[in-house]
Amino acid sequence: MPVDHYENFPVASWLLPAPMREPVEAIYGFARGADDIADEGDADDATRLAGLAEYSRALDEIEAGRNVPYPPFERAGRAIREHHLPVQLFRDLIDAFSQDVTTKRYATYPDLLDYCRRSANPVGRLLLHLFGRTDARSLSQSDAICTSLQLINFWQDVAVDWQKGRVYIPQEDLVRFGVPESSIGEARVDDAWRKVMAFQCERSRALMRSGAPLGHALPGRMGLEIRAVVAGGERILDKIEAVAGDVFRHRPVLGKADWLVILARAFARRT
Repeated sequence: MPVDHYENFPVASWLLPAPMREPVEAIYGFARGADDIADEGDADDATRLAGLAEYSRALDEIEAGRNVPYPPFERAGRAIREHHLPVQLFRDLIDAFSQDVTTKRYATYPDLLDYCRRSANPVGRLLLHLFGRTDARSLSQSDAICTSLQLINFWQDVAVDWQKGRVYIPQEDLVRFGVPESSIGEARVDDAWRKVMAFQCERSRALMRSGAPLGHALPGRMGLEIRAVVAGGERILDKIEAVAGDVFRHRPVLGKADWLVILARAFARRT
């Protein structure tokens, strides 16, 4: 399945059991489609919000037991019905993507975490529902992994988001490290910038590691998938740190050699 904005999520979806690939692709297809409406192209904010409202109406129809015969709603509806997935988790995604249209800055780290709670965590929770693992510990660990992945995506895409008028680094952190927003527009990599980026990477890595035990707790190929996802996120952090936070000139991406490293780490973490 091709993924753009969710490139750090299903890094090894082919590892999943075959019967699970269809509902997993339905979940990602729904999320990616809604994210594209909020994020891609030249549409104005009103048009974006109207497009996301269509997703909300489709969820209303699905929740009422009616089929919506248009992609990605038909696939999502089928997955929801067949696997008893909570519709509210899909609604959380739409709520977050709508917020992306209207909110361009985050004052504090908790504010950013609240956004991630709705923009990223529902994906992991839906996957756990597919596999019947909805105990509190698994959900909490999944949330840590998904939030970390979302944050890592923000750090690798600082320059991309700036072009869209967005800054995801919390304003309190920019002030703390003495980084004016103009540094982003100028692609200025000075000592203050390196420090704020190192801080964000360290915090995201710690969060990722707090959720990593989920990859050991889940059995078989699902556990391997989670371990590969964790390894993929950490690999991006490695790349950001290797260029001392200069994501302006060296946006970190995963190449073929990186996938070998990711798979090696995933298999090595069986125990």
